[in-house]
Amino acid sequence: MSSKILNVGIAGLGRLGKRHAEQLARNTPGARLVAACSPVAAELDWACSELGITRCHDTLESMLADADIDAIVLVTPTTLHAEQTTASLRAGKHVFVEKPLSLDVATCEAVEAVAKEHPNLVAMVGFVRRFDPSYAEAKAAIDQGAVGKPFLVRSQTCDQNDESGFFVRFAESSGGIFMDCSVHDIDLARWMLGNPRATRVFASGTVAIHDGLKPFGDVDNGLAIVEFDGGQRTVFYASRTMPHGHETTTEVIGTAGTLQVGMGAHLSRVQYRDATGIGHRALPDFFARFGDAFRLEMQAFVSACRGEQASPLTLNDATEATRIGQAITQSLRTGLPVTL
Repeated sequence: MSSKILNVGIAGLGRLGKRHAEQLARNTPGARLVAACSPVAAELDWACSELGITRCHDTLESMLADADIDAIVLVTPTTLHAEQTTASLRAGKHVFVEKPLSLDVATCEAVEAVAKEHPNLVAMVGFVRRFDPSYAEAKAAIDQGAVGKPFLVRSQTCDQNDESGFFVRFAESSGGIFMDCSVHDIDLARWMLGNPRATRVFASGTVAIHDGLKPFGDVDNGLAIVEFDGGQRTVFYASRTMPHGHETTTEVIGTAGTLQVGMGAHLSRVQYRDATGIGHRALPDFFARFGDAFRLEMQAFVSACRGEQASPLTLNDATEATRIGQAITQSLRTGLPVTL
């Protein structure tokens, strides 16, 4: 265990990158954000003016050359994740990379091989929901036998509809709705079920609103079933068109009971009653739902880098999520089941 403050550099200062940067700069014990990297000058200006970062880089290579940096946080486009993770490890830096590690299984496996060459470095992928207190409680309950033997997981990621369809602009590189949205549900399901091996998948979907997705073989609402070698099953639903807000929910069904996480998309515990009926305010987006999880996730990464605990996630977790997600996407596009 090291008492040394972990010096961190962050690459990528978009919507999520700024959240991670603020967290590291203001509220992550044991860490100090010392450098930022972005090809966008305005984002570097923000890091300097808002967070006091003076070591700003327009390329990752120049930031990796800084020997004073211990760890790199990558919040860059998906297509860069694998290459930049490999470069960071080879530069002797611990690395946290946002999901997915890659849209290609072989590329994920290649990054795993590089990580094995650097066993003293932490390489962690951002499956943030594992750090949500409610999901952590559910996982602990399952491990303690609260639902008996779990055999079915139903999980969904549903975003509030954005009439501008911003995600359509990224459809060519996002990997599709299941890789972009359901990858978290895939990881959660494997985690809840004890990491069984997926054997077969089937997916279907529809474009309810955003026709611009059709040329990319993508949908704005999708369903998938995944079968595992122990007889366990998962059902995933992904949507980009919810009118009321963001709704992430998971149900685990076992031989002795069930548990549910996130049902109802409650923003708070306040309930309203008036002449129109009884209701509650809904979560507007995933930041509102997983703010604590993002904080705890980064604390866990820093703690692992400082030798205070083992890394709670492995790169293989990311590889398996990609393996399943890619098979689901193939099934969606062909209309046929896919055997893994």
